[in-house]
Parts: sequence; C-alpha cells; structure tokens
Amino acid sequence: MRTHHIFRHGRRTLVLAAVVFAGLNVVAAFHAWRFTHFTVAAGTHTDNPEQLTPLQKLGVLLTGIKNPKPVNQQYPSFPFATLHLASPNGRLECWYGPVAQPRGTVALFHGYTSSKGKLLTEAAHFRSLGYNVLLTDFAGNGGSTGNVCTVGHHEAADVATVLRWLQRRNSPVFVYANSMGAVATLRAEAELGVQPTANVLECPYGSMLETAQSRFRSMRVPSFPMANLLVFWGGVENNFWAFDLDTKHYAAHVTTPTLLLWGNADPRVTRTETEAIFTALAGPKQRQDFAGSGHEPYWWKHPHQWRTVTGEFLRMHYQATTHK
Repeated sequence: MRTHHIFRHGRRTLVLAAVVFAGLNVVAAFHAWRFTHFTVAAGTHTDNPEQLTPLQKLGVLLTGIKNPKPVNQQYPSFPFATLHLASPNGRLECWYGPVAQPRGTVALFHGYTSSKGKLLTEAAHFRSLGYNVLLTDFAGNGGSTGNVCTVGHHEAADVATVLRWLQRRNSPVFVYANSMGAVATLRAEAELGVQPTANVLECPYGSMLETAQSRFRSMRVPSFPMANLLVFWGGVENNFWAFDLDTKHYAAHVTTPTLLLWGNADPRVTRTETEAIFTALAGPKQRQDFAGSGHEPYWWKHPHQWRTVTGEFLRMHYQATTHK
C-alpha cells in the first residue's frame, strides 16, 4: 500500500514537472518571438530593464516586450544619396555621404532596436576627417525590408553585402559598428569571408547566451533556465543554432586591425566579456575604455576622447594602406 502511494506521488510530481517545463517553453518561445520579430504597428519600445518599475518588470515577464520596428527619425544634415543593396536577408536601405578627395569609406552599422539615423553624429565626425560614409539599416530595421532581427547572426550577411559593394570601388573600407552591429561584423569577417581595412567596434556582447542572461540580471530575476530556453527558441524560430553565436569564437578568426571600445559602467556587456573578446582577437588590436559610460554612444560623456581615439586609429591604418 505504501509503495503504491509513493508511486502515485512520484507520478504526480513527474506530471507536474512536465507541465511546468512545457509552460516555461511556451513562455520562452513567445518571448523569443517578440524579441526577434518587430511589430509593424507604430508605438514605443519597452524601456530598458534598468528603467522599469517592479510592476512593469512583472508585466514584461508575463507579456513580452513591446518591439515596434525601429524607424529613422533623423536624417543627415550633410549631402547624401539613398541607396538600396540586395542582401540575402532582403533589400537594405543605405545613406551614402561622399566627400571630396576621400581617404576611403567608413561603413556604419547600428545596434539592436536602432537604425542608421542614430549614427549621424559619428558619420559627421568621419566625414570631417576626410572619409565617405555609408550608413545601413540592417534587414528588419528602419528603411530596410522585413521585420526579423537575430541580434547579430543573420545581420552578418548584411555587413558582408555592404563591404563587398564598397570594396569593388578599390579604396580603403573601415567599419564602425556598435553592439549588435559589432557582433555581426565579427561574424561576417570570421565566417563570411570579408575583411575591411580596419574595425572600430563598440561594446559587442560575448555570446547570445550571455546577452540573454544580462537581460535577466537587469530584471533582477534568475537567468536559469529561462535565458537558456530563450536562446534555444530564438534560434529555432529563426533557423540557426543560437548557442553557437559566440563573439569570442568569431574574434579568434578575425585578423583585421581592430579598435575595441567599452564603457566601464555598461550594464549589458561585462568587463569579463570584453576582455575575453579582446584577448581572442587574432589581428592587431587596441582597446579603449570610457569611464562612467554605459551601453551608449561614448561621445555623449567623452566627446574629445572619443574623437581623438577613433580619428587617430583611422589615420594610422589609412597611412598603413598608402605605404604598402
């Protein structure tokens, strides 16, 4: 009789565990879809986790983030032409801002839930140094087609498309990319066979799993197992194995000279992640930290330092191309 009671109790426990596990997977799959698929309806994006109240955080955990497709709300004050390039992910919209007697071109790539219109200050800086600029909306963002965003994986094909288009013009090509754009750049160079003259990369995250875990840390809730399930379903829903999206692995195959930028108050990308990526980079490398800066443009708090370090890095590698 006692054995029968234990068996029944164990079976109920297993059934309950299976129901809970299934429920967690349903929630994770829903969140992953909302995280990687922008809505076409206009609206505001859910605030960063650090800005939410406890009640708002609970709402996000239950219903997912509000994730409207990013739009360009600012346009260049400098002369530019709108171009369209065909990527495997769809038609990309780009702004091309040429200068007289250019030293080369800087291709600029934005981060998650952003668009090329957020990089106009950076573009104007590079134009003032004598470089053409090409700003691109990743597929699913801004003026480009689609509504899917894989936080750096599929976007690598967009980076490769832009770099190949520029390199056919036989002049130095530099990359300036932040966060998701920096991850996409490293994957494009490591796995898709493109190599610009040099990279300036802001705050790339360590891996898809690490960036998912950081979201849960920011919400002050345990990351396991939901971060792992979120990564699993994000990959399944978008046809790739998201646990292999590892920036450190990409960096180990990148020989392009790279300047890595990081803010030491970044709540999303840790010092450990940044140091691991920098250590892994296989080519010439330089690192600059910005005191007190978070996951944000570094010219906000350190305009002179940011202009100086980026300008000197580009000048050095432009001169290297002219002395070959």
